[in-house]
Amino acid sequence: MEKTIGMLLLLTMTVLPLMAQVAASRSEVSKTEEEDKRAEEEVRGLNVEELQGFLNKDPKTLDRLWSDDMVVTNPLNKFVTKQQVLGMAASGFLVIASFDRQIEYLRVYGDTVIVAGSETALWGGRMPNAGKTEHLRFTAIWMKQRGRWQEVARHANIVPQQ
Repeated sequence: MEKTIGMLLLLTMTVLPLMAQVAASRSEVSKTEEEDKRAEEEVRGLNVEELQGFLNKDPKTLDRLWSDDMVVTNPLNKFVTKQQVLGMAASGFLVIASFDRQIEYLRVYGDTVIVAGSETALWGGRMPNAGKTEHLRFTAIWMKQRGRWQEVARHANIVPQQ
């Protein structure tokens, strides 16, 4: 009988800490899933704001959404900085008369979010394709910097007509 009680005591002392560790681990996973879901919702909302910023010709919104060191490979196959894009918009060169974005992929990696999908843009202004509607593929990288999400890099290319 004493041997049985000793075995039960030993088993209890071994199993309880393991159960506590598993419970803590599940709590961590749950917390991370909640944080990832919140990050995804925030970045999806910021994508909508970015579209509205372009359509409303609102450089203040774009300036707030984009990191100061953001870089873009644009549909004209030019590698440009945030300041250059804002300059093109301010000068009237970059005008988007109609813009639709379909997010097909969004993945959270801690303080980094990768967004990819397709866009349809009706170009205006002095763009070489002004007056044309074109389909694009894009990839954007957002990072949490100083407590807020900002876009740090973007690549967009025109999908050739087939």
